[in-house]
Amino acid sequence: MFLAIGHAVMMSLTMAWEILWALILGFLLSAVVQAVVSKEEMSRLLPDDRPRTIVKACGLGAASSSCSYAAVALARSMFRKGANFTSSMAFQFASTNLVMELGILLAVLMGWRFTLAEFVGGPLMIWVLVLLFRMLLRPEWVEAARRQAELGIQGRMEGHAAMDMSLHEGSLWERAASEKGRTAISHFFVMDWASLWLDIAGGLLISGALAAWVPKQFWQAFFFAGHPVLAKLWGPLVGPAVAVISFVCSVGNVPLAAVLWNGGISFGGVIAFLFADLIILPILNIYRKYYGWKMSAFLFVTFYVAMAAAAFVVELLFGALHLIPQQRNARVMEEAISWNYTTWLNLGFLVVAGVLVVRFLRTGGPAMLRMMGEPQKAGGDHSHTAATMDDHG
Repeated sequence: MFLAIGHAVMMSLTMAWEILWALILGFLLSAVVQAVVSKEEMSRLLPDDRPRTIVKACGLGAASSSCSYAAVALARSMFRKGANFTSSMAFQFASTNLVMELGILLAVLMGWRFTLAEFVGGPLMIWVLVLLFRMLLRPEWVEAARRQAELGIQGRMEGHAAMDMSLHEGSLWERAASEKGRTAISHFFVMDWASLWLDIAGGLLISGALAAWVPKQFWQAFFFAGHPVLAKLWGPLVGPAVAVISFVCSVGNVPLAAVLWNGGISFGGVIAFLFADLIILPILNIYRKYYGWKMSAFLFVTFYVAMAAAAFVVELLFGALHLIPQQRNARVMEEAISWNYTTWLNLGFLVVAGVLVVRFLRTGGPAMLRMMGEPQKAGGDHSHTAATMDDHG
């Protein structure tokens, strides 16, 4: 028993070491983007669901935090401030499926084809969702959801979603390179880690346990690995269901996706699983609080259909282009830490992370970190924290 637990923990630790530098790099790039792109006018930029507005929503989402809970809270905040509901949901999807750290982590663990599939399938999934909303979403449902949203019932990461420490003056380079810009980057970097470490740790532990304890034969039978045609149909359908019950969201589900791929799930099944971080059980409960039972059920069904449909199209497209990997050798299965290029990258990026953490501690970061989990005040936000940061910068 203890040997089995120790084996699973060791697998989790080696996975963590394998992806550490990629996580630090991804969060650093995300922090830079968040520091120079303001949340201030997001609601004004998303007044309707026209194609141009949906494209803006995707761009704004890709430039925001990858934390699923923060993305859901921010989408609700934007909706309350006048943003179109469909565009708010498109923003929410882009925040967790089109962010840089997800792509980097996928490339490290599973290869560039999965990164490409994520960034091809993500916009496709959003457009499928927009079409479903236009066909099925009734105006009275939106109004009922707005009334429920106005009640201000709290979910998770409300404070993090409301914070806006981004800079507004100068070019993008001038904002990032300035004293205040470097301070903002350090704050976003640490706060994103603080908001996601539980999901990352949970994903690694679950992945380690599954990799160590579940025989590959079980996965192959469950995913119909011996029946290629059936597997291509089954994978996109079952992938989101596995995600719903795994409780792992955001970038934390990438190690588990690697375990599923090694176990025999189809290429499209992996993509559907990655898409589904916004329908895990805790987030479904937040939808219920934010928008009511009827809208939360509508979101679950339409999200699920959009995820499965987009993933199936990705399966067909990448299969036709011969871009689906033939070998199932995601690096999640390595069981020992060795002195190689990964170690050097980890050491280098740990130094970078250390510099950012020190700046965070010296510029009022801990006080903002305490605010991150606080409820958003009615009719307000935490944008004033930028001024607080300036005092320390």
